[in-house]
Amino acid sequence: MRLVRFEYEGQARFGALQATSVIPLAGDTLELALKASPAGDPVPLNEVALLAPVAKPGKILGIGVNYAAHAAESVSFIDTKKPDVQKWFNKQVTAVNGPYADVHLPKVSEQLDYEGELVVIIGKHGRHVPRERAFEIVAGVTVGCDYSVRDWQRASQTMIMGKGFDTHAVFGPAIVTLDEIDDLSALELRTFVNGEPRQVGYVRDQIHDIAAQIAHLTAAFTLEPGDVIFTGTPAGVGAGHTPPKWLKVGDRVRVEIDCLGFIENEIVREPGETVIW
Repeated sequence: MRLVRFEYEGQARFGALQATSVIPLAGDTLELALKASPAGDPVPLNEVALLAPVAKPGKILGIGVNYAAHAAESVSFIDTKKPDVQKWFNKQVTAVNGPYADVHLPKVSEQLDYEGELVVIIGKHGRHVPRERAFEIVAGVTVGCDYSVRDWQRASQTMIMGKGFDTHAVFGPAIVTLDEIDDLSALELRTFVNGEPRQVGYVRDQIHDIAAQIAHLTAAFTLEPGDVIFTGTPAGVGAGHTPPKWLKVGDRVRVEIDCLGFIENEIVREPGETVIW
C-alpha cells in the first residue's frame, strides 16, 4: 500500500495512492487507515493536495551523522566523535510540512540547509524491541528532508533549536508499506537544489541501520503509531561545501528515493508578523 493524507473539497482524509488517482479510505487515524477498506470513488490525483502523511506525530526523531561521508563533512556544526554512539535529536510537531509545500527561510538566520533522508513511520507500539523484530512496528517508509538552521544548531548541544523551526520537517508523499519494497537497503536517495545534484547515497550506507535505530530508541522509551524517524542523511549538505551553499528564497529542493517517489519544496521568506491566538 501507498498510504497518503490528502485534501479534497476542503476535507483532509487518508487514501490509497494509485498512478493517477487516490482511493479514499475509511478511518481517521493511521492505525485504522492501514487496515481500512475503500470508502468512496477514486479521486483524480490532479484534483487533490497531498499532505504530510502524519498530521501530528507524537514524536519526530532524527539521528545525526549516520553516514560516514556526512560525518566527515559535519565537523564544523556537530560533534562527530564516537560514531559508534547514536546521536539523536527531535524536531517539533509544528515543523511538520507537506511534500510539496513551501519551506520558510527564517527571519533570524541565513544558514538554512537541506538533508535528504529516508523516513520511517511507526505503526505499532513498541518497547524493548530487539533489532530482529524491529520491522514488526514499522508502518512503512517515505521520503523526507530534515531542514536545519546551522548557526542555531551549533549554538545548542542538543540541536533542538536548529532542527525545530516551523515547516522544517518535510515528509511524504506516501507511506509505502514494506511489502512494496524488494530490498530496503538498496534504495538510492538523491537530493537536488534547483536541478543541481547535491546528495547521493544508499540506505545500506547508514552507520546504524534502521533496525539498530529502533532497538536503541525503544530501549529508552515507547515508540507509538504515527511517530516519525528521520534516519540520517548522506554527504553533500550545503554546510559541507566551501564556501557553504545555504538555501535562498526561490530555491527549489527536491529529494527522490527509489520506489518511494519524491518531495519538492520552494524556499520562501518566513512571515515576520507576531501571531497570537
